Amino acid sequence: MSAAHDVSLSPYAPVGRVLVVAATTRELAPSHGWHVVRCGVGPVDAAVATSAALATAPRAWRAVLHIGIAGARERAKLPLGTVVLGDASHYDDLGVPEQFAPRVAHPDAGLLAAARQALPDATVQPIATTARVGGSHSALIEAMEGFAVLRAAERAGVPALEVRVISNLIEEQDRSRWAFDHAFARVLAITPTLVAALAHAMASTD
Repeated sequence: MSAAHDVSLSPYAPVGRVLVVAATTRELAPSHGWHVVRCGVGPVDAAVATSAALATAPRAWRAVLHIGIAGARERAKLPLGTVVLGDASHYDDLGVPEQFAPRVAHPDAGLLAAARQALPDATVQPIATTARVGGSHSALIEAMEGFAVLRAAERAGVPALEVRVISNLIEEQDRSRWAFDHAFARVLAITPTLVAALAHAMASTD
């Protein structure tokens, strides 16, 4: 876990009460007052890192923004660079009945609405979480940490939202055609807008 050390958790600094979680350093925009956590790749490290960060100040956090890149199925017909706001995060690696463990985590409705207003060109779709490239089956968008982050936030009682930028088609085997640089740049560009929108939305509920 990597966190900024100069962040105020004062209730008078709304963006300082937003926790931005991303798998890698390239997906974390420079902080302008919000707290950042590099959670690592995959659902296990993501759940552990997010839970640990939320536990440091359980009453301070007002929102979790989980952001990063993702793959899309060809039939989704989404251009590379498309921003996806997750209206559900599905855990596709879990194969037990729902009564034993949840497989779907939902974003906070207020955060999703705020993100839609801030990024009107974004698409809203479910996002699958799987530790294997190509391992998704429940959604057309595939990433590796979303369910874990949202589930950790849910357990901590903190509203959360998953946002992704499409970097590749899942079926594309030639990784030289995956647009990592473009997707990373888009992630960094939209993060301040999203943090401000989420902070404003949660402040309005205080």
